[in-house]
Amino acid sequence: MTDTRYPLKSRIRLLVVEDEEDDFILLSATLGRQGLNVECHRVEDREAMATALASESWDAVISDHHLPRFSSTEALQTLRESGKTLPFLIVSGAIGEEVAVEAMRNGADDFLIKGRLARLGPALTNALRAAETRRERIAAEQALRVSEQKLRELSAHLQTAVEEERRAIAREIHDEIGGMLTALRFDLAWMERNGPPPVVARATQALETLGLAQQASQNIARSLRPPVLDAGIVAALEWQLGQFRRRTGLITRFRTNTDQIDLSDEAAMTVYRTVQEALTNVVKHSGATTVALDMVIRESVLSLEIHDDGHGIGAADLDKQHSFGLRGLAERARSVDGWLEVSLGKDGATLMLTVPVAAPRTGETA
Repeated sequence: MTDTRYPLKSRIRLLVVEDEEDDFILLSATLGRQGLNVECHRVEDREAMATALASESWDAVISDHHLPRFSSTEALQTLRESGKTLPFLIVSGAIGEEVAVEAMRNGADDFLIKGRLARLGPALTNALRAAETRRERIAAEQALRVSEQKLRELSAHLQTAVEEERRAIAREIHDEIGGMLTALRFDLAWMERNGPPPVVARATQALETLGLAQQASQNIARSLRPPVLDAGIVAALEWQLGQFRRRTGLITRFRTNTDQIDLSDEAAMTVYRTVQEALTNVVKHSGATTVALDMVIRESVLSLEIHDDGHGIGAADLDKQHSFGLRGLAERARSVDGWLEVSLGKDGATLMLTVPVAAPRTGETA
């Protein structure tokens, strides 16, 4: 009796691994009596099975366990090597329980005794439905991977676009606004030297305000595109830590085994922004008193560890709905074939970044 919970194709194509013609005929007839419309093709060895799998389309494989030149274990391996995800049933005159269990662990869907084929049709039906479920799951997983890859590519593109826009804005601030502020300073300085006393007083006051405006524009330009990166990532991190130390009063330490690193612009910016975000989080969340940066180059891989002695952030904080800082850094790291990880311990939090680099020139700075 056919199990109507598992609707089947109008015709099922079966590849049967069997050396006995009579057993092959009995199997086909049994499935027909059980209401299944099947088309069966018989093979006896690995070569014939591999050829059949490669040249034609099949819905399932049914295999005897013991054959003169083949076995169900080898048949299952041949099916795997073909790359096809087909149901695989074992129908054998004698098969031990341990062998049957091992076959199921290796991917067989079911096993039956040749003298007891009453459940052959339902077993095949169930296996076909399970295979369809597996294919749907595999297709969904593949679609998810493709979607995730597209999102990563989009994230990388957006980050690149943002950095390019920042670089352009920083250049405009430096060249255009900076130039106009400098010209204004010359005019105010002339008025301060040559104007009547009331004008001199206002010019002096305006020059002070102008100095603040120039300093603000320089700070904005540096935050958009740090010019110190042109001196190399080691110098940039030393400068960044120095600024952080002066601003917060925290103790900082920087150690590295190289003084020159050949990084692409994208990789250098990834390292710089990672440190920038990490230092911001230290101030906002950790309550730390000490921050240590350790950067090591080994086998053309840059490994950066940022450790603080604060209470760190918990796993729940990383998963907050609007917590995008570290997520963005992780995506940025992936975009340059690197990875980022945060670990929490009793003595504080550690952020680890790994980025591939070109061959460095080694030295020692501290």
